[in-house]
Amino acid sequence: MAALHRIVIAGGGAGGLELATRLGDRLARKGRAEVTLIDRSRTHLWKPLLHEVAAGSMDINDHSLDYLAQARWHRFTFALGALAGLDRAAREVLVAPVRDDKGEEILPARRIGYDTLVVAIGSESNDFGTPGVHEHAFTLDSTRQADVFHQRLVNECFRANYANVGEQITIAIVGAGATGVELAAELHNTIRVLAAYGLRNFDPAKQIRISVVEAGPRILAGLPDHVAEGALEVLHGLNVEVLTSEKVVEVTAQGLRTASGRDVAGKFVVWAAGIRCNEVLKDLGGLESNRANQLVVHATLRSTRDENVFALGDCAAAPWKDGRNVPPRAQSAHQMADHLVKTLEGRLAGREPKPYRYRDFGSLVSLGNYDTVGQIMGFISNEKFRVEGWIAKFVYVSLYRQHIWALHGFWRMALDTLARWIRRQTEPRVKLH
Repeated sequence: MAALHRIVIAGGGAGGLELATRLGDRLARKGRAEVTLIDRSRTHLWKPLLHEVAAGSMDINDHSLDYLAQARWHRFTFALGALAGLDRAAREVLVAPVRDDKGEEILPARRIGYDTLVVAIGSESNDFGTPGVHEHAFTLDSTRQADVFHQRLVNECFRANYANVGEQITIAIVGAGATGVELAAELHNTIRVLAAYGLRNFDPAKQIRISVVEAGPRILAGLPDHVAEGALEVLHGLNVEVLTSEKVVEVTAQGLRTASGRDVAGKFVVWAAGIRCNEVLKDLGGLESNRANQLVVHATLRSTRDENVFALGDCAAAPWKDGRNVPPRAQSAHQMADHLVKTLEGRLAGREPKPYRYRDFGSLVSLGNYDTVGQIMGFISNEKFRVEGWIAKFVYVSLYRQHIWALHGFWRMALDTLARWIRRQTEPRVKLH
């Protein structure tokens, strides 16, 4: 009996987990292929929600998904560990050892064989070599980092309430992209909700100062002017300080210093400026990569130097139009996963892969309970329409529900939505620890 085709997916983000789930259902369940998902974490959370975890408006324990459970339900195999390298000659993925908090080894370094490899490890914050970022700033690259930031911020609010001397807590957010802007608005709301739970000596209006620092000339650089203007108006209404054309050159224990010599106070600094991929992708097994460590792929999402290796999501430099690559967004990863399901099914049947065509459905920015602004693609034409308010909020929430649908099917998504709404009626409106 011939051995089954081995499909290995490195990275369990939005695209990688959706791909593993659907291939598990369509190929592994029917005995047509072996599907293995590799990730350095034990659980999955949709990355666009990390700013809500950091602000405390979302509890990771209620929204994270266990990879082992998903693997059992959908007939794929989960391997815990970070991608450490690639042996293309032997067709083996190198997986780093797994250690606990004390540094003791849980799992050794391993090699996992493949016939088709899909790299989907996503991206992480790019500090551009700025001094002090690693020592003094938080990033929102993982649920653990977001949760640590929230816990320390809550502790600081408790400390200020007990001291009762009017101490000011300063929060500086570097980068005015979607993550930075959404985090600023979310923090403004959740800290006020937190204060309502017994912090009688703490006045957020006087004791919380939030600053957003952007190196470019305006916020939300990749989005249309009207979206940026609407978001800026909301931030100004919340008394969030927005500084543009200010490049951060150093992060200290007291805050930031910009190229113009300006000092911005920041007891808490969150670095949300720019993205790049993990260094492991730089010359991974001799595959072609760019300056951001993305793997360069053809329009089919197949790597330029190995027909057995594909890439999707933020780590894929996939050609789009006008010399640009497909933007690193959740909708991109979702569409790429959908495309690769068909591509890999065809590969088993001996068919050549077809080009992937990205469709931009628009962009939305959620400003917590205050507003949601953006633009979406028309249903009939390719014209984009401006949306805001409850309509934009509905569409924004629907994007996450679409991800849950892809992982669990419609009815489980619907029941999950209803169950979460019911639980919210008896839970605090913000995470208190």
